[in-house]
Amino acid sequence: MLRPHPTFLHTLLETYSSLLDQQGREDSAEVRQRLDDVSYTLCVSTGTRTPEAAVAWARAQLAGVLSQDDARLSA
Repeated sequence: MLRPHPTFLHTLLETYSSLLDQQGREDSAEVRQRLDDVSYTLCVSTGTRTPEAAVAWARAQLAGVLSQDDARLSA
């Protein structure tokens, strides 16, 4: 499976989180649609079926990338 670029994943996670917060404040049709779109993109990008699984996968991938970068810097 192809893996999305870490910057793309990071941006998706930030957008998803921001939209969840916004939905908590104002549950409009526009916010719901944008959240659905980002959720779909997260799922497709991570090869998962639910937004919760997609977020978990993306966070794990980003944590792995950061760990690899740390290992290279300390070598």
